[in-house]
Amino acid sequence: MAAPSNADFVRQLAARVEAGEPAAVATVVRIHGSASARPGAKAVIDAHGRTVFGWVGGGCAETRVREEALVAMREGTPRVIELDLDDEVLGVGMPCGGSMEVYIEPVLPAPKLLLLGHGAIAETLARMARQLEFRVTVNDPLATAERFPTADERILEDPEYAKLDCDADTWVVIATQHRGDYDALRAVLAAEPAYIGLIASATRSALVLERLREDGVDPAVLSHVRAPCGLDLAAATPQEIALSILSEIVQRRRGGSGGPLAEVRRAGGRTGE
Repeated sequence: MAAPSNADFVRQLAARVEAGEPAAVATVVRIHGSASARPGAKAVIDAHGRTVFGWVGGGCAETRVREEALVAMREGTPRVIELDLDDEVLGVGMPCGGSMEVYIEPVLPAPKLLLLGHGAIAETLARMARQLEFRVTVNDPLATAERFPTADERILEDPEYAKLDCDADTWVVIATQHRGDYDALRAVLAAEPAYIGLIASATRSALVLERLREDGVDPAVLSHVRAPCGLDLAAATPQEIALSILSEIVQRRRGGSGGPLAEVRRAGGRTGE
């Protein structure tokens, strides 16, 4: 049987990317002593921890790589692991007389931004989010190509929000300008998305959330709604408001504090650029 080719590797990885599924690529980068795999050997691990292409070693070594691949996909960060192939107690249980280093890189689908509504803020959000490599869907009767030219998908006829593709990896912003705030929130709350932001005044936000509480929605669930949404930038224009909302989404997605970097660094926090 012919060895898997680079083209096979590309096809297997591309299939998962096109399907919007997370995956991880494991690559042997260095070996010491005796090891069954060689530098450059690759494997593709799917979202269930299954090796769907390639080989970087058998037995417990493969198990460890799959486990670390799942962690990398969950955390969204690459890692280098060293596998001790000689120590049956502290290593991976394969007395081969060597060790190897494996680089594991997650390949994650683009984050999804779902905009419910229209207007200058929503239009700006769609443009900015596309630049940040979000997959943008707009659901509104006025979600035309002229208003939202950068959106990946535009849903114009869905008054009851029955066509929502919303899950735990979706970031939702509601910009229905009060007319559909309640219905939109009801529609997305059950999906438990990564983020729900409501563009509304503090007074309007309180009224909508109170109505949902009166209708039996768990207050703990409602506590996850950002209403009004966005970081406090003292934003005044639609473009500035969109920037504050997208800044909050990035901050929550990346785990940042939202504070000034200079102060964070002085306090011994983040040191990156």
